[in-house]
Amino acid sequence: LPSRGPGPREGKQGKERPCYGATGMGWVLPLAVLVAVAGCDRRVEPFVPGEQAAAPDLSRIFPEGAALGMGGDDPGRPEGGRGAPPMPAEAGVPVRGTIRLAPDLAGGVPPGAVLFLVARRGEGGPPLAVKRIADPGFPLDFELGPDDRMIATLPFVGPMRLSARVDADGNASTRTPGDLAGTAPDTVQPGAEDVTILIDEVL
Repeated sequence: LPSRGPGPREGKQGKERPCYGATGMGWVLPLAVLVAVAGCDRRVEPFVPGEQAAAPDLSRIFPEGAALGMGGDDPGRPEGGRGAPPMPAEAGVPVRGTIRLAPDLAGGVPPGAVLFLVARRGEGGPPLAVKRIADPGFPLDFELGPDDRMIATLPFVGPMRLSARVDADGNASTRTPGDLAGTAPDTVQPGAEDVTILIDEVL
């Protein structure tokens, strides 16, 4: 029989040679396409000829309330902060006056009692300022100002209602039967002078 020459995949010694034809390189093109697509996927919308640029949606960049603290009006900003509305001229000035005890209650102050002088904005709510005076004697001159605020960031502004209470156990959070109390007849503004509080009530 005639001898068979070396096939397309055999060398002179009859060993198989690797083939680099189209079949062996078939994986190159799909891989290149995959890499290109992965590298270019930046979620960029296609360009539309003639499209006008629109202002960005700031609500997606800055959450609600982010404008506060950037020069806008913020009612919770500490007094005198940047962008805060100007404070009244009398703001921060202490209130001065006298606390008096009704004559018929002269013997109702127990030894070791504590007097609490309280300023509130409006009829209710937490105290704006409080002063604690141990073993008070009457008449008692007082001064209540920004240094007596319960929360330092709250502005000392009016109108304020002043009240005083003689507490037998010295605990501001309790009201013991027999404690004495009184309230100034009118609201006051910072800087008020000669304010009179008459203690004339038995709790």
